[in-house]
Amino acid sequence: MNIVNTPYDDVFRTLLNDCSELIIPVVNEVFDENYTGKEKIIFSQNEHFLNQQDGKENKCITDSNLGIVSAAGTKQYHWECQSTPDSTLLVRFFEYDTQIALDHGVLESNVLTVTFPHAAVLFLRCNKSTPDTMTIRMITPGGEVSYDVKVMKSQQYTLDEIFKKDLLFLIPFYIFTYEKNFPEFDESQAKLENLKEEYKMIVSELEKRQQQGLVSVYTKNTIIEMSNKVLENIAVKYENVRKEVRSIMGGQILEYETKNILNKGIAIGEERGELKKSVDDVYN
Repeated sequence: MNIVNTPYDDVFRTLLNDCSELIIPVVNEVFDENYTGKEKIIFSQNEHFLNQQDGKENKCITDSNLGIVSAAGTKQYHWECQSTPDSTLLVRFFEYDTQIALDHGVLESNVLTVTFPHAAVLFLRCNKSTPDTMTIRMITPGGEVSYDVKVMKSQQYTLDEIFKKDLLFLIPFYIFTYEKNFPEFDESQAKLENLKEEYKMIVSELEKRQQQGLVSVYTKNTIIEMSNKVLENIAVKYENVRKEVRSIMGGQILEYETKNILNKGIAIGEERGELKKSVDDVYN
């Protein structure tokens, strides 16, 4: 089963890797957790090789496989980002979750204990048939076991909700909310102005949070860079939409400039024998 990654998967992973603190409010929202944001996040291997019936190995890559360490212990989470419906989604979840459970399994006194991760999917597009919950049910010789794969639908969140709940992770995908309106936006400047106003509000709110010390310059710029990357791909056929929204968000998306600047700064510092600083230290 070969899965082709999309630019949206790349954006999802970039946000996780470069701005990992943004996933904490999302986990709280979906799993009804109460993490403070100060917890340690540990990323685990997201590449696995699964044996197929024909004897070949199939390389599978999860969108995220991470652990959150709190005073109560460590919980493992498996997330997938899904832009379009996929009939193999639950099969992939079971394959990935099984492998993750084995990776963290404990063998003692002839007993193998495996703990499955908490699983969730972020749907970027949804309709009436998109489920609110998905379930994996296993019938074993020892009895029946089942667990839910939680569902988050980015299109269901308004900007007010995103900022109120600190779901900044969803901002790059917010443009999906208006995907069906692209044809009329592209032909009507008046209607396009309404969309631009929303993106002005996004930039203004991010600027405010940066000034208040709630997000770093790096995190703010990454959210904007990733928003532009999603825009370029989802509105590839609508030049006016791309041009006008990008004029609000600013910057070119051909190069991930914020990250490039950071990496150059770190490289120069290491060459001079300086200590490597954190992302926040570099920008603040």
